[in-house]
Amino acid sequence: LFKTAAALEEAGRIKNVVLDKTGTVTKGTPTVTDVVTADGVTEEELIDTAYSIEKLSEHPLSNAIKQMAEYKGTQGFEVSEFNAVSGKGIIAKRGEKLLFGGNFSFVSDRAEIPSALAKRAEGLSEEGKTPLFFAENGRSLGIIAVSDVIKEDSREAVRRFKAMGISVTMLTGDNERTARAIAEKAEIDEVIASVLPDGKEKAVRLLKAKGRTAMIGDGINDAPALISADVGIAIGAGADIAIESADAVLVRSRLTDAVDAIALSRATLRNIHQNLFWAFFYNAIGIPLAAGLFGLRLDPMFAAAAMSLSSFCVVTNALRLNLFGRKMGKTVTENKETEKGNNEAMEKTVKIEGMMCTHCSGHVKKALEALDGVISAEVSHEKGTAVIRLEKEVSDELITKAIEDEGYRVT
Repeated sequence: LFKTAAALEEAGRIKNVVLDKTGTVTKGTPTVTDVVTADGVTEEELIDTAYSIEKLSEHPLSNAIKQMAEYKGTQGFEVSEFNAVSGKGIIAKRGEKLLFGGNFSFVSDRAEIPSALAKRAEGLSEEGKTPLFFAENGRSLGIIAVSDVIKEDSREAVRRFKAMGISVTMLTGDNERTARAIAEKAEIDEVIASVLPDGKEKAVRLLKAKGRTAMIGDGINDAPALISADVGIAIGAGADIAIESADAVLVRSRLTDAVDAIALSRATLRNIHQNLFWAFFYNAIGIPLAAGLFGLRLDPMFAAAAMSLSSFCVVTNALRLNLFGRKMGKTVTENKETEKGNNEAMEKTVKIEGMMCTHCSGHVKKALEALDGVISAEVSHEKGTAVIRLEKEVSDELITKAIEDEGYRVT
């Protein structure tokens, strides 16, 4: 949905596309994958503290921790003086004790993080997970890692942007390792990580110096960057303020629709230039003839017919843009059919007993995706299943062993 004619025209001239990570490149519904405690700290103590301070936050990563803790039946405790430091973490109080939760740099300034815990966090980041640290009165409690999967069409959208000669950059508040891992899955070459909310707008301004830039985002903190960009494109399922700030909205929330939006803009501009050519072409011939130049006199009847023919050509050429929508719909249908065929040929569904929470399904997912030949594994503890996408044949025995090694039973 283009809000203005200027936005439709400007989109066709875009040279750089900036993508927000959470909710744009990824689905925006992160889940807890790992709970790592510090020495002398129980898992219950870590989860209890994390839940108590995160339940007051509306951040997507906080929601993942809340869902996991509530599923486990965690009651938590009351905290006071809650303060969310944008893009960094949370500070709260329990009586006289100070509680902290957030990224490594934020918590490490306020508590001593053991080297073993920091090293484990690096490993989690390299797997594309976001490690969140928790501490109490200068004592490290541990890490809760959260992961978000990329959207099904993100990789295709990035490839199509590149094929159009558009450079793609991903912006995120995540650390460099996590950001690179996600970018690699989506085939994005340029990454700007550890960006605070106000840093997104600055990054867009810098990229604008290299050429016309579009920003695609969905969150409240994306709004300044959407306004600053030459063309701001909002995800339809995103925050109201992001949609309000944008020049165009992806109603179906598909990233590939952003590619189609730019392609439609280019087709529209090309059509306008063609129409201008035919209008000037007819006039360049018709006006001298009507003026009696070259010794010819143009009959008024022929002049009227020529004028009508000029209008007919321009309008008919403009109507060809209707074919763009049909062609786009056909491409989407073909892609779905191809994807469906590939999935049927390269998928295995496994029924598993013993998974009780997202923590359990995270362990199974990690074990399966570590197998050679596995592209991805969608594991649900609620359904008791794992849907595994494969790039080559992986034996049932190998899959079963990987799951049972984690302590669960394949039925």
